[in-house]
Amino acid sequence: MKKQNLSRRQFLGTTALTVAGLALASRPVLGMPAYIRNLGKPNSLFKGVQIGVITYSFRSMPGSAEQLLQYCLDANVGAVELMGDPAEAFAGAPQAPSGPRESDEQKAARAEYRKKLAEWRAAVPMKRFEQLRKMYNNAGVKIYGYKPSALGVNNTDAEIDYAFRAAKALGANQANVEFPRDPGQTKRLGAIAKRNKIYVGYHGHTQQTFDMWDGAIAESPYNAANFDMGHYVAAGFDPLAFIKAKHKHIVSMHTKDRKSKAHGGANLTWGEGDTPIVEALRLMSRNNYKFPATIELEYEIPSGSDAVKEVARCLEYARKALGA
Repeated sequence: MKKQNLSRRQFLGTTALTVAGLALASRPVLGMPAYIRNLGKPNSLFKGVQIGVITYSFRSMPGSAEQLLQYCLDANVGAVELMGDPAEAFAGAPQAPSGPRESDEQKAARAEYRKKLAEWRAAVPMKRFEQLRKMYNNAGVKIYGYKPSALGVNNTDAEIDYAFRAAKALGANQANVEFPRDPGQTKRLGAIAKRNKIYVGYHGHTQQTFDMWDGAIAESPYNAANFDMGHYVAAGFDPLAFIKAKHKHIVSMHTKDRKSKAHGGANLTWGEGDTPIVEALRLMSRNNYKFPATIELEYEIPSGSDAVKEVARCLEYARKALGA
């Protein structure tokens, strides 16, 4: 697999000041006229390629919906795949019990919590999700994906329906889930997704293969791929060939740098692994592919840095790759 043409040394040597400037520029000054405030909104659309981030990337930091929005602004990211917990907390979901899960008492408490959460999901109005969408949009951040824990085999049909309704209320075109092991689950999800006209994006790890999604896609026009190019490389495959062949069925692409299977598969800082991030982004730009490339921060955060700074570095890497 061809090595990327942006080295780690080039990247760090030329982007540190730029990243700092982007973080400062993302914060509008109070009292500015509206047309000037818009200049301070985040911009992560480069040469037709929307770079986004999954909020899982900020898991090392406090994670309310409001805090996650600020992290996006600080990193200059204008699009997001939102994990379910912060959105549901914003909308008033029951709180999960805390403490160790091994005791009988804790197991009973969690079973009761799951029951209450399912009931809440089945009945919750979409108003708070619409308010969350407005808050993000007003700040210049679009929510394109939603990933709640409501799409599993043990979730009710009402919970699954909720996931797609909430995704729509948030402004997303997709609700994402790990690729299910139960062969009947993709048919079930695809049918409910079709009814709501929201895609379900199935995310894969190193079990991904070239044809993993084909059966699900045949079951429903709303079954799609939440492709992970880094994991695909670690599984021993070429993501460029996959993107070229399957782009019509990709709703979003997790972007990270991993070593190939032959080289051990490690997660590394962008530019140090075997994942052809540069080539993939340029392919998307050249062919006008419209699915977003989602930054998923999984490499070890360097000492003295944090998740926001590293997401900003990944974004700057993508910007330079696209020549924007």
